[in-house]
Amino acid sequence: MVENAEGHVSGKQKLQACSTLKEILQQATEFERTARDFYAELSPKVSKRIRYLVDELVIEEQAHYDLFTELADDPEVAEQIKLEIMTPPGNKRFSDCIQLPDLGDNPDDQTILQYALGREQAAMDQYNSLAENTPEGQLKDVFTFLAQEETEHKNDLEKLYYEVVHSGGV
Repeated sequence: MVENAEGHVSGKQKLQACSTLKEILQQATEFERTARDFYAELSPKVSKRIRYLVDELVIEEQAHYDLFTELADDPEVAEQIKLEIMTPPGNKRFSDCIQLPDLGDNPDDQTILQYALGREQAAMDQYNSLAENTPEGQLKDVFTFLAQEETEHKNDLEKLYYEVVHSGGV
């Protein structure tokens, strides 16, 4: 956020720094959909030693997509998604992940794992920030849960990355 000459943030700047939870939910749903589709398309192209992980990521991303889709249709959440909250600091990085890279027909394990780690980091940061800024309720609980789950995914990926890249394979 930009401050004016007196060091204060203007009302317009505050408004520009906010998004409705509905907009954020739509962006998160798209993030999860593109991740699911990316990993599903990638699965047959990866080596057998990491294919299980890519297949697990497809299932996890589908579960997140389903969760967001259900929330968007939940009458109990309808009022809450109209609220505006501060846009998370990593929102640009998170939204950039919707644009998928072309890893070619034979991507190497290291490239795949690096990309997956970046996505998981962006998701973890985004959901942590959303959990901190969302008022108490079902959405806050979902963002907290997803932040924890993305942290677990990232930890699993880091372990596998070390095994594949630094130890010569699993």
